[in-house]
Amino acid sequence: MPTLVLPTWFFLIILGGFGLIFGSFANVVIWRLPRGESLSSPPSHCPKCGTPIRWSDNVPLVGWLCLRGRCRDCGEPISWRYPAVEGLSGALWVLAGVLFGQTAACAVAIAFFWTLMVLAFIDLDTQRLPNSIVAALAAVGAVAVLGTQFVPGLSAAPLIGTAETGVLAQPAVAALIGAALGIGTSTAIAGLYSLVRRRQGMGFGDFKLLGTMGLFMGPYVLLALFFGSLAGSAVGLAAASRAGAGERGALKIPFGPFLALGAVATMWVGPALWHWYAGLLGL
Repeated sequence: MPTLVLPTWFFLIILGGFGLIFGSFANVVIWRLPRGESLSSPPSHCPKCGTPIRWSDNVPLVGWLCLRGRCRDCGEPISWRYPAVEGLSGALWVLAGVLFGQTAACAVAIAFFWTLMVLAFIDLDTQRLPNSIVAALAAVGAVAVLGTQFVPGLSAAPLIGTAETGVLAQPAVAALIGAALGIGTSTAIAGLYSLVRRRQGMGFGDFKLLGTMGLFMGPYVLLALFFGSLAGSAVGLAAASRAGAGERGALKIPFGPFLALGAVATMWVGPALWHWYAGLLGL
């Protein structure tokens, strides 16, 4: 039976639309899960007056724009972050489609990107990465890796980090190496930081997330850690420069959002960047 292949532009539009819808659900997860609330009940409502949001006002992006960022009933402002999360989710789904096309790897990349986005915003709000979400993401990665390893013709994970020959040609080996590098390297860096600065740098949630990222990225998880560290350092220095002398020691900047940013950046440009660098070295 011939495989149905959609025109690329149509496929990406569909992905963008579903990404916006799942972005609306992401807002629910980001707000309710850390508070121990049900993700399904009660229906979406105004956080100020509690009035249920009409279906026509709940259309991603459009509803917020039509309401001009205010509740229809009480007139209180609705945070700009709601449409921002929806738009970012749509963009990440489209990016997955651009990178992997109409393949199983695209579905895995969508799950990876979307979950990283949810974790990033939860970490911004609470400075923690819920074990339940990290574990669910790890389970998706493990199933995708095992499927690629044992199901002929399936290529789902690792999304990057495998090779045509050698030990990295085995998906399970590449994923395990990535997970070990993610956990081991971050643990070593955090230990060294604690010895030098006499305080904790990364938390255990960051270690777990990096190990999970390794399942999807193989050894490229180190590049994601590098990108994330650069971005985090830049933001940390900027925040420290604006803080008073007595406030700098108390600054706490969550690292999860920068790890997520580093992962997406690596998925986008990591392999091309490595091939360019390897070419310079004649490798």
